[in-house]
Amino acid sequence: MRPWAAVGLNVAGWTAVHVASGYAAHRLPLERLEHDGWLLRIRRWEDGGRAYRRLGVTRWKHRLPEAGAFFAGGTSKRSLPAGERRQAIERFAAETRRAELAHWWAMAATPLFALWNPPLGMLGCAAYAVAANVPCIVVQRYNRARAARVRRFVAARSSASGAASRAARRASDPGTSGSSIP
Repeated sequence: MRPWAAVGLNVAGWTAVHVASGYAAHRLPLERLEHDGWLLRIRRWEDGGRAYRRLGVTRWKHRLPEAGAFFAGGTSKRSLPAGERRQAIERFAAETRRAELAHWWAMAATPLFALWNPPLGMLGCAAYAVAANVPCIVVQRYNRARAARVRRFVAARSSASGAASRAARRASDPGTSGSSIP
């Protein structure tokens, strides 16, 4: 195959792979994205997303394309979705899982390009797959780790305020004197 034909086929192929993986992830039911599986689980070495912050993710993440709303009914991950805070955080985390899966799936398609590429062309395809997907995966993992920290903070705050209101109700209940002696 002529080099220009292989390049054209690679461009068309990668476009198709990205659209197909994005659409497949878009079609996943939200219930399937409620929890991290083996691949998506935040690892200890990620330090709650702080490892990515040390890599400078906050300086460049806004430059990446956001295609979460590309398909009808999709959700952008540029900011938390509207709604009750806890539900919004859960939905945001689910959408980061969806996006991360789409990028893993796109990278997994790299071997298909061996059908028409010589070894040097495959090296270029592999480099493209890493360059186009790994930064997006990093951002999704960073955002999901941050969402988990916010979720824990919100839960702790709501349980603390719940404990305080229960204590206030007990203190104002005329049937209790605060003493265990009858």
